[in-house]
Amino acid sequence: MIIHVPNKNTLIIDEYKLKCCIGKKGLNSNKKEGDFTTPMGLFHLKKLYYRKDRVGTPECRIAKKIIKRDMAWCDDPNHKKYNQEIKVNSKNLKENFHRKDQRYDYIITISHNEKKIPGNGSAVFIHLTDDYTPTAGCIALRRKDFEILLKLINEKTKIKIG
Repeated sequence: MIIHVPNKNTLIIDEYKLKCCIGKKGLNSNKKEGDFTTPMGLFHLKKLYYRKDRVGTPECRIAKKIIKRDMAWCDDPNHKKYNQEIKVNSKNLKENFHRKDQRYDYIITISHNEKKIPGNGSAVFIHLTDDYTPTAGCIALRRKDFEILLKLINEKTKIKIG
C-alpha cells in the first residue's frame, strides 16, 4: 500500500482523500535542513510514537513507542545522533516529542535521510494539526484523519511525496 501526497493539501490512501498540510515552502526534491520544505520521494513508514496519556494505546500494524517526557529527535547536523531519537539534554539540537500542544500526540517517522547525511534534513514526520498551518517540512493531518490512516497502514506501507 502506498500513501500519496501529490500536492500541498491532499493525502490519498485507499479510497480516502484526506486534507493535509506540508512544509511552508512546498515540496522539494533537494531537501536541506531548515528550508521549510517537505522532501519529495518514496519513503518507508518507520515507527508510530504516541502520547498514551492523551490518546490511549492505538491499534496499528507498525512499530510503536510511547512518548516519554525526555524524548526528542536530533536536528543538529553536527551531532552524532543527527536525525534519530535522543533523550532531551540540550535545547539546541532537538525536536521535543513531549509537547504542551497536541501536535505530537501522534507522530509517524519516515525514512527520509536514513543515512543521516548532515544537512539533508531531519525530523520529517507525519503528525497532527488543528488548523492546517504549513509545517517546517512535515506532513500534518487532523486527528480523526490520522486515526483513519493508522487503521489502514502496516509495516509494508510506503509514502510517496510529490
